[in-house]
Amino acid sequence: MDETTYYQKRDLEDFANIGEYASGPGAKFFEYYAAATSAGKLTEREKALIALAVATVRHCPYCIDAYTNKCLSLGVDNDEMMEAIHVGAAMVAGDTLAHATQMRKIIKQKEM
Repeated sequence: MDETTYYQKRDLEDFANIGEYASGPGAKFFEYYAAATSAGKLTEREKALIALAVATVRHCPYCIDAYTNKCLSLGVDNDEMMEAIHVGAAMVAGDTLAHATQMRKIIKQKEM
């Protein structure tokens, strides 16, 4: 990412300031975010892999940056990260194909 792209790496560093102009909701978000991403029944490592897969599916360069680095800091290897991303890709493909049900239903209605 550089100055010629819409997304800029330095914007990730500004994430902590998203509560500016709305500190109450911002604080509640960070409280929720910390609870959701810290270890619970799932380990922090497992949650980081989930977050990385979601980040790629949602096309968030900031989250991909943050969670690739988080995974690396937690000892996740490259193959594990790629496997998680394939799970996310498979879920998107499955979701897309599942919505073909709507198309097939309309075709069948037209054929009646």
